[in-house]
Amino acid sequence: MKRPFAPPGHLSPDLTRVEAYWRGLLRGSAQIPFWDDFNPTVLPDLAGRMFLMGVYPGPDRFRFDQVGAEITTAGRREVEGLFADETPPATPFQFLITQCAATVEAGEPTLYRHEPATGRGYSRLILPMWGDGRIGMLLGAIDWG
Repeated sequence: MKRPFAPPGHLSPDLTRVEAYWRGLLRGSAQIPFWDDFNPTVLPDLAGRMFLMGVYPGPDRFRFDQVGAEITTAGRREVEGLFADETPPATPFQFLITQCAATVEAGEPTLYRHEPATGRGYSRLILPMWGDGRIGMLLGAIDWG
């Protein structure tokens, strides 16, 4: 069975770097890194295109905890501190709630590719991170084009 939002075998160079950094955070035999090990300054040239989503269970809700400046500029609005269901699903957050839920359920990276009829497309990688005994944070990265 094909999993929703499954990443392809090949990611763009920038998303590959984010995923490699995420994998480098793994401790021992862990399958998911701990979110408190994440440091956005490790990838300074990509920090403006990365975001962190807090995961709140029962029912699942997702909050924008940190949002890179390039994402805020592209979306033409400030979303940091808001829950994903409190903001319109506009670029670069189309189908974000669904992708976040799939990432939590699978416990694995997911990818969404947006290819509009007009305007700029993007790819969005979301990576699960462990904390408080569960997937408590999601690391997201955007690659334009």
